[in-house]
Amino acid sequence: MATLGTQVIALAGLGPTYAAAAGGGDKCEVGDRVFLHVKNGSGSPITVTLTSVAAFRGQAVSNVTVSVPATGERMIGPLSPDLLQNASDGLCAIGYSGVTTVTVAALRI
Repeated sequence: MATLGTQVIALAGLGPTYAAAAGGGDKCEVGDRVFLHVKNGSGSPITVTLTSVAAFRGQAVSNVTVSVPATGERMIGPLSPDLLQNASDGLCAIGYSGVTTVTVAALRI
């Protein structure tokens, strides 16, 4: 499991770099201005799962799942701390149903 470095979008612009999605999942920073950009280069759709750590009235809140179409991409966020911030490391856990030709970047605006 890799930790994605958060890239900051600035007035001067940003040419983001993308990491290969890790088979065991990734982690990233959380925040109300942080989001993920997932690109799927494969011929099949994949599902990205963000592990929820929140509860409402004692009931666990469902994980966030986003379908990324074949040869498509998705912007996912903002990554709200109250929903996704793991208490042990302060990060959001990200899982992928497939990682072949999948790249990801954590961005903050």
